[in-house]
Amino acid sequence: MPRVCRFTGRRTSSGNNYTHRGKAKYLGGVGTKVTGKTKRRFRPNIQSVTAVVDGSVQRIKVSTKAIRMGLVTKPLKRKYGYRPAQPAGGAEADAVVVTQPSDAAAAPAEAAELTPDTAEEDEA
Repeated sequence: MPRVCRFTGRRTSSGNNYTHRGKAKYLGGVGTKVTGKTKRRFRPNIQSVTAVVDGSVQRIKVSTKAIRMGLVTKPLKRKYGYRPAQPAGGAEADAVVVTQPSDAAAAPAEAAELTPDTAEEDEA
């Protein structure tokens, strides 16, 4: 398998390794000169991890940057953790949701009742 990250696409890249001689000018020398140039490879830090991909557990190659960014979802350690959970509230949660709109509808009606009373107080 190639050394490629599944999420970020990081892969082995190439470059040059330079060899210098001489003393740098800021140190009092006449400058450095390149005496050799050889090809080299930059290898990303690729790790093989067990991860959940499209709902199934697979071994994939990912970069450590992808792991730090949170792109990898690790599977649960035990299989019984995959059972579907029951809804916590059930019917009680629905009752709370139904009562909230009726309270909000009553608030404007109370405000309308107060408006004529305040108008009578202003006339007196």
